[in-house]
Amino acid sequence: MRNLQETHLNRARASLRQALSWYGYLRKSGQLSSNPELVGLVKPELEALNSTLNKLDSNVIKIAAFGLVSRGKSAVLNALLGDKILQTGPLNGVTQWPRSVRWQPGGKVLVELIDTPGLDEIEGESRADMAREVVHQADLILFVVSGDITRTEYQALLELRQAQKPLILVFNKIDLYPDTDQGAIYQNLQQLGTGHPKAKPLLPDEIVMVAAEPAPMEVRVEWPDGRVSYEWETPPPQVEELKETILNILNREGRSLLALNALIQARDAEAAIAQKTIDLREQEAEDIIWQFTKYKALAVMLNPIAFLDILGGTVADLALIRALARLYGLPMTSYQAGKILKTILFSSGGLLLGELGSSLLLGLGKSTAAISSADNPSNITAFAGSAIAQAGIAGYGAYSVGKAAQVYLEKGCTWGQLGASSVIQEILSQVDQNTILYRLRQELGLKL
Repeated sequence: MRNLQETHLNRARASLRQALSWYGYLRKSGQLSSNPELVGLVKPELEALNSTLNKLDSNVIKIAAFGLVSRGKSAVLNALLGDKILQTGPLNGVTQWPRSVRWQPGGKVLVELIDTPGLDEIEGESRADMAREVVHQADLILFVVSGDITRTEYQALLELRQAQKPLILVFNKIDLYPDTDQGAIYQNLQQLGTGHPKAKPLLPDEIVMVAAEPAPMEVRVEWPDGRVSYEWETPPPQVEELKETILNILNREGRSLLALNALIQARDAEAAIAQKTIDLREQEAEDIIWQFTKYKALAVMLNPIAFLDILGGTVADLALIRALARLYGLPMTSYQAGKILKTILFSSGGLLLGELGSSLLLGLGKSTAAISSADNPSNITAFAGSAIAQAGIAGYGAYSVGKAAQVYLEKGCTWGQLGASSVIQEILSQVDQNTILYRLRQELGLKL
């Protein structure tokens, strides 16, 4: 298992380094420096890629606590730390800003615990936004509740699930409930905590009951002289199960969590770069597509030999894809362009394949007319009719290929041998059913 985790970590590092080396190449080659506006636009994403790679190298796992106000998020983290470092209190909104503290359980694993403001805090929308930003940096989420999930909590849970991060549901303040109520609430949380009605109930590692800051209890004290007095004592926190659960997860799949989160951040950064690039160069791309559309239509129309005009049209489509890739500053070989064209052809619902079939039939008719035109000049009219029809179909095909290639280059920038999306898929395909990452794999499957 540890060897597999190291493999995941190394694959993630290789993916990020490939992305950074490519954008570094664009700087050196002048493709980015020649467009200062684009450099400014993509700077935050490039910085995010660098910081993500640095985080991978530091091997610090970030665990963030989320939940509504007064659920005891700070108390849960303090109980894990064994010290009241984070401020707690009876009033709502004690935590106003995200706060981080280092935790080294077991003396080996280094963890950063992050406390966040309540997601439903009154007049605290900006603080709630900050809390949501933290989820993108977190490798593991603790969602703290203190009873049955409310509608607001359920909506917040759904939002956190959308971030595609492993999550532990922490049922806090169990000291306030009788055992029978605890069991009933636990069963409800098992199903609702998945965030999806068709998902399997939460596994033991995904839901834990704690009493982070138990309420004081009145204790009867009998003295040797026969006196009886009553005192208030605070029981110790009950968080050993949560601590053990976290340690088991970190030992079993901690490095894989790091790798997966880094790849998700890299995927989002690269997708944002592609989107910004495409938006900025929209008019240039449109001009290139129309240029190749006219070139392909003209070349196909004037070529009298069947098959060669189809071959020439295919070459034009490949050249169009590579020209768009160069415009967007994306790596592209002839082989990769061919794979994109093949994907476009087979995903177009038969439209472009129909273009090839029509072009073949018209090309054969055009060739026949060209050959016999020497004997019968009237066949020139037939040649011209077939040529114009074939040119129209070829032009439509070129324009369709160009627009489809734009979408593919934008969405497919994170695929490839070491693309972030490819490595994410690779990692999730290798996780064991007993891991918390398996839940994430199931959630992704439900979205597809």
